[in-house]
Amino acid sequence: MVSFLHELMEFMLVRKKYWLIPIVVMMVIFGGLVVLSKGSAVAPFIYTIF
Repeated sequence: MVSFLHELMEFMLVRKKYWLIPIVVMMVIFGGLVVLSKGSAVAPFIYTIF
């Protein structure tokens, strides 16, 4: 996993694909939000946001 992240960052820096950084960050945030909210008491509040 760490090597994948390193390779992804290296790709973005070498090819100057800086516009991918916000997309990757938002995907990580939403993915973490889904994982953390699954089966918790916070889930109804998160689902009302979307």
